[in-house]
Amino acid sequence: MASSSKLLLFFLSPIFVHFLALGTIAELTEQKLECYKNAGNYSPNSSYEENLHRLLNSLSTKTVDYGFYNFSDGEITDEVYVIGICRPDMDPESCRKCISAASTNLTSSCPNFLLATRWLDDGEYNDCMLRYEKSKFYKPSIERTPPPNPKGKKNIVIIVVCSVVGSVILIIFIGCIILRMRKTEEDDENMGDIQNRESLQFNFSTIRDATDNFSNANKLGQGGFGAVFKGVLSDGQQIAVKRLAMNSKQGDLEFQNEVLFVAKLQHRNLVRLLGFCLEPKERILGFKIRKERKERILVYEFLPNSSLDHFISDPIKREILQWEKRYKIIEGIARGLLYLHEDSRLKIIHRDLKTSNVLLDSELNPKISDFGMARLFQTDQIQSITSGLAGTFGYMAPEYVKEGRISMKSDVYSFGTLVLEIMCGQKISSFGTEEETEGLLSYAWKNWNEGTTSNVIDPTLRDGSTDEMKKCIHIGLLCVQESVSDRPTMSSVVAKLISENVTLPPPSKPGFFMQNSVVVEASSSQEYYSGSTRSDQLKNEVVPLSRNDVSMITELLPR
Repeated sequence: MASSSKLLLFFLSPIFVHFLALGTIAELTEQKLECYKNAGNYSPNSSYEENLHRLLNSLSTKTVDYGFYNFSDGEITDEVYVIGICRPDMDPESCRKCISAASTNLTSSCPNFLLATRWLDDGEYNDCMLRYEKSKFYKPSIERTPPPNPKGKKNIVIIVVCSVVGSVILIIFIGCIILRMRKTEEDDENMGDIQNRESLQFNFSTIRDATDNFSNANKLGQGGFGAVFKGVLSDGQQIAVKRLAMNSKQGDLEFQNEVLFVAKLQHRNLVRLLGFCLEPKERILGFKIRKERKERILVYEFLPNSSLDHFISDPIKREILQWEKRYKIIEGIARGLLYLHEDSRLKIIHRDLKTSNVLLDSELNPKISDFGMARLFQTDQIQSITSGLAGTFGYMAPEYVKEGRISMKSDVYSFGTLVLEIMCGQKISSFGTEEETEGLLSYAWKNWNEGTTSNVIDPTLRDGSTDEMKKCIHIGLLCVQESVSDRPTMSSVVAKLISENVTLPPPSKPGFFMQNSVVVEASSSQEYYSGSTRSDQLKNEVVPLSRNDVSMITELLPR
């Protein structure tokens, strides 16, 4: 029987002590044994098994006392490739013992596997690694250069230079593998909790069938991180399917936030996550198999009335929202935020509250959606400083835009802006006329000061209590005050909304972001859930921000 076996046994040179001191090698992997099922199995008593055991059993007898060594014998049939790596500060004898122990453990723990890897450590660092495989996964090592001729000084220089260059190239190669593996492990760790939530997982085929293979006819909208489709499950249940862009790193963050946050949050004014789909593909990278996420899909309850944005922006649909319905929407949003801030087991700052992220069910009950930018706070945490911006201009609090400070009061500011939009029946980005440069917040505050609050009320509101309408405008102005400490908490807002007789303090100046007397409101937008893309130019001048200061920002344009 023709057979072939090849062994490459690496004893890394002392130059890798630098990596060890940094703790890099110690972090190569948390999993000490990997048996790769997808690589296949070999048959008992086969030539592959014979070659493998002969190679592994012979490791402890090999004498290697310098950098690299390899040997081979036989024909190209049932090849076995083996690589061993020892810690650079180990002596050859200790290295051979470690490789031998790894060999014994590997064959007993991964019987009949064509590909397996074993790490042994002393509890602090990885002492050695042993890997075998059917196909060649390393490049041939450089044969040992014979001792130079003492008379040939030029040869000595060439040998030294080649050795140094070769070592540097090898360091770069190993370093790239290590960094790639560490990055993969971080991604796997971030997805760990998600993959463990088996009760929420959908099969990709189920989602594909429900949406008719994600047909354009079922497409509800296009968001910044993916498209949304309507679907119908086999039992007749209607669902909304958000298919995240495959190459979006921000999509990774949104997917994690939605699954880990929304799955733990249950409130009548929050959109309900029914499940998710994470469809991976695999490929071998370096010393391990890397799983690459191919599809990231979120499945929500289907809400037939889409978003509040559709009603505010449409003069005909806005007629449907008479006072009783608008008041119910304002109160529902307030209760949803109160749950996020104080009443749930998690303390969450939404960071992107706006009309397009408030969905409406069949009875026009509001449900806050889109937790992709949400931030988890500790129970006793008051605020946080962030280096980049995430949110929508016009809804972002001034202290966040200018200083990167976020808190519950950031959401309160967004809520106040949203309330004023509901009351006047116009979006903050499309308020006024081309001749006017006054923004919605300053317009509402000026009319409140002049005692003409009725001017702010949407003229399509024909029925309802004018006093209640003015009270909501007053509460909205309290929420958008420039001073963070002056803004009420959401518990205070809810109490004010449900109280018939309540005395409200006068609001101070709103916190619109000013620069050169120009209000920064927006410049472009994409909708999640509604699918509207706005392309008209904003009437107000846009004040540019530094590229380093802005990230993950949704901007607004008028329709």
